[in-house]
Amino acid sequence: MTDARLAATIVLVIVELVLIGIVLLQSGKTSGLSGTIAGGAESFFGKNKARSFEAKLNKLTKYVAAAFIILAVVVAFLQR
Repeated sequence: MTDARLAATIVLVIVELVLIGIVLLQSGKTSGLSGTIAGGAESFFGKNKARSFEAKLNKLTKYVAAAFIILAVVVAFLQR
């Protein structure tokens, strides 16, 4: 295994673990009607919707998922 392929594989594993952690931190969308009325409506209609913890996790999930896909393609090309 070459050094570049080994380094890319190690970085891919780290990104995978970070992605799993981020997804596990997010709350489920099916929290029920009581969760929507109690706290979800405030973050949905509030002024600080973009600053909420869930919004930050969503944005971070998008970036880490894109990095995961790119790294997976790079590792696949290095396997040749």
